[in-house]
Amino acid sequence: MKDLFAKAETLTEALPYIKRTWGKTVVIKYGGSAMTDPLLRESVASDIVLMKLVGINPVIVHGGGPAINEYMNKLSMPIEFHEGLRITDDEAMEVVKMVLVGKVNKQLVTAINAHGRLAVGIAGDDANLISARQVSEKLGRVGEVTSIDTTVITKLVEDGFVPVIATVGVGEDGGSYNINADNVAGEIAAALGAEKLIFLTDVDGLYRDFADKSSLISSLSLAQAEEMMMSESLSRGMIPKIGACAKALRGGVGRAHLLNGILPHALLLEVYTDAGVGTMLTQSGEAAAPGLSSAFEGGA
Repeated sequence: MKDLFAKAETLTEALPYIKRTWGKTVVIKYGGSAMTDPLLRESVASDIVLMKLVGINPVIVHGGGPAINEYMNKLSMPIEFHEGLRITDDEAMEVVKMVLVGKVNKQLVTAINAHGRLAVGIAGDDANLISARQVSEKLGRVGEVTSIDTTVITKLVEDGFVPVIATVGVGEDGGSYNINADNVAGEIAAALGAEKLIFLTDVDGLYRDFADKSSLISSLSLAQAEEMMMSESLSRGMIPKIGACAKALRGGVGRAHLLNGILPHALLLEVYTDAGVGTMLTQSGEAAAPGLSSAFEGGA
């Protein structure tokens, strides 16, 4: 009987959050082990479905570096990076697009659609969603975002679907470009005016000292985040995530979060509980009730 009461209390705790998040857009950058582990993928997919069914409009953005490496190894293709970015010639771009659009995207779409007719997979070059330009000749077909056209995302959301976006952009030459998924997530969140941007990673959040697990930062301001970037105190993997969070916040997104996707139901814990998890970034750094932003105050 106590277990039943505990479940009822959990539902009661979630109620105000459900009311306040109804109709809000949340961009989720899907990555880390949650992408490669089938059981974690199913768990994340079920969380996304629950969020959708209780009124949130999730928009999913993903890359797929490990899967790309796996296929390039199978094809005996060279894997080269320069300053953290994959050198992508025309042949490599074919593999990148095949893996991101044809495998990784479809895996997540299938996991979500196991719960109903909910998700639609698209690439950033569909309907010119993501326009890009070449970063450098040395990197080949690696691009950076020049603009986001949210038309296709908005149409899918209006029709009740969850857009699942593979981060391939289109250049002025009509060709495809490989773009960092963290950066794309920040750009899309800003373009949509999303309420939240959530990164699923393999760590609990942002640390002042990664070797000291007690130094987890629960919340920080945009200014503090940018100061950390300037001081070069961030790890190489965290730099694009914090940069994307900063881009989103400057673009009007309410809050950005770094969550550990290995933690069961991390998305639900952040959005629908009083405690919250991970690291939260806001314009001011003020820690109001976790999971809520100023736009939620006063209800739906």
